[in-house]
Amino acid sequence: MIGSANLNIMIKAARKAGRSLVKDFREVENLQVSMKGAGDFVSKADLAAEAILKDELMGARPTYGWLAEEGGETPGEDPTRRWIVDPLDGTTNFLHGLPHWAISIALEHKGKIVAGVVYDAAKDEMFFAEKGAGAWMNESRLRVSGRNRMIEAIFATGLPFGGRSDLPATLQDLARLLPVCAGVRRWGAAALDLAYVAAGRYDGFWERRLNPWDLAAGTLLVSEAGGLVQPIDPEGRILDDGEVICANEPIFNAFSKVIRG
Repeated sequence: MIGSANLNIMIKAARKAGRSLVKDFREVENLQVSMKGAGDFVSKADLAAEAILKDELMGARPTYGWLAEEGGETPGEDPTRRWIVDPLDGTTNFLHGLPHWAISIALEHKGKIVAGVVYDAAKDEMFFAEKGAGAWMNESRLRVSGRNRMIEAIFATGLPFGGRSDLPATLQDLARLLPVCAGVRRWGAAALDLAYVAAGRYDGFWERRLNPWDLAAGTLLVSEAGGLVQPIDPEGRILDDGEVICANEPIFNAFSKVIRG
């Protein structure tokens, strides 16, 4: 697929930051895995990747706004466009030497996500989409799964940690969902969970208390791959509320009824 100039800029930036992260990821094994040693190292890897992304993206489009996990928000001269970036989604996996983490880049135009890239650098899987042009992984077109029975479906979510306030709601979700599906996975990188729904690897995904940079690119991947994407609260807004539920069309209604209670 030949994408727009903006999409090509995003893919190039993701690959460059990915090379930096893969190099640092190899070093994680050589560190003492403690909150001090490895944690400080991963923070530096995260910041270095964001610096590369900002240099590439803002260098190519200096008038766009910027919203990123580490660097916060910077308004642009062009108020209608901004980059939404997570330089390392799945930091805890990275810290523990687990090869399941990604770079997420989205382009927002007038409040809508128009292009998205999720790059799994450890596996060299580049997921990307543009509004109206479909979703892709490397050279392959993506489609959500075709399963239509909940009992055959696998779902993904995040599990709250450290006593977060959304733990009771998530436990209630699991109590309702586990008896009626084929399983639930928690792999620790929301951007990749969404990419996997787009690729048909998962049949659906839901999670609360996410950030815009966790969601922006992945939600476009799912919708462009033929999936349904909604806020958990039907009156809400995904990026503002940090809540999402998505699945293929045949099971979306049944899945959303379980999660929404």
